[in-house]
Amino acid sequence: MTALGQSTTAPSTSVELAPDDLETESWWSSVFDETPADEAPETVPAPRADRFRWLLRPVLIYLLSRVVTLSAMSVAALVAHRSLGREIDTWDSKWFIRAAGMGWPRHLPMVNGHVGGSTVAFFPVFPLTFRWLSDLTGLPLLASGAIVSTASGLTAMIAVWMLVRHYAGPKAADRSTLLLALFPASFVFSLVYAEGIIITLVAGTLLALLKRRWLLAGILAAVATGTAPVALAVGVSCAWVAWKAIRDDRDWKALAAPLLTPVGFIAYQVWLWRHTGNLSAWRLTEAGGWHSYVSAAYPVHIITSFIGHPLVSTATINLVFACIIIVVVCAIVAIRSHLPTPVLLYALSVAVVAILTRPVGPRPRFIMLAFPLIAVVGTRLRGKPYVAVVFV
Repeated sequence: MTALGQSTTAPSTSVELAPDDLETESWWSSVFDETPADEAPETVPAPRADRFRWLLRPVLIYLLSRVVTLSAMSVAALVAHRSLGREIDTWDSKWFIRAAGMGWPRHLPMVNGHVGGSTVAFFPVFPLTFRWLSDLTGLPLLASGAIVSTASGLTAMIAVWMLVRHYAGPKAADRSTLLLALFPASFVFSLVYAEGIIITLVAGTLLALLKRRWLLAGILAAVATGTAPVALAVGVSCAWVAWKAIRDDRDWKALAAPLLTPVGFIAYQVWLWRHTGNLSAWRLTEAGGWHSYVSAAYPVHIITSFIGHPLVSTATINLVFACIIIVVVCAIVAIRSHLPTPVLLYALSVAVVAILTRPVGPRPRFIMLAFPLIAVVGTRLRGKPYVAVVFV
């Protein structure tokens, strides 16, 4: 457990869905099309019957990825002589289910003189959501959590598709969404994890910012920060957009976004203070239970350890080093691609926090939360280079 720009390819202003977005060619041919650039969408309104046909694109992409993921998980379960349920009920899934079923402790557990691991490290929006589903349907918490996680994975793909389509066009959105859906860490959408909700809310926040819907952006961001602390990174985007809106247009309403963003995080910290009597309950649990904290020395340690002993480095050092390189390369591509500034700021903020967070670093699951860094590969690559990346 851890802790308004302009695109060169399409305008970042609010537009209506156009007939070009609803083209009858299959989404698959669209994904692998080698057209040099996506055309900017027109402002001609679509027929009412076709207005939501675009949903088929991210939905089909996500369903394809779930078939691949669940097939791989089933094979892994068969090889390990375990049930698929046991494969799902693992790692952080256990903690989320415990939070949903037993809540959060009133007293921080102590282990060898320091605070031990507990559900305090897990923010409430996700576990409360599937606990309510369980209460409503009578389903076990494991099943309810898996349903919410899988469904929110779908909404995450839809939200990312809408965001990328807004600044890069529908074909780029198809490619970007497929890359995210097949990203190595996307298997968490089939476990009991909060990533789907986080990405849905953050992508929605960024899209609302680009459309200058300040209150909506703030509300989505507030719920996101009540889901996971990493969502605080979108506050950087909200603050930048508010500053620009006030400077250029004297639009003081834009302050709603950055002011509302930390509300979810702050509310959880205040509740923990009242619940446990310790204002630092979450921070102490992270540091004591998971040994997780921000350290500028951590990436230096990883890089020097790998370079100094490349043949005998541990698997963890090798993985984190490789992920640091991937993040840096994707960040450079994102900067050179002139992404809308709010999107870029969020991605870079998450990337920096991931790189500096000990002991996990920027592993695939946390790179996925910086999803614009994955999406930018889809907006830049087409044809055979893109196909090569997909199958790698």
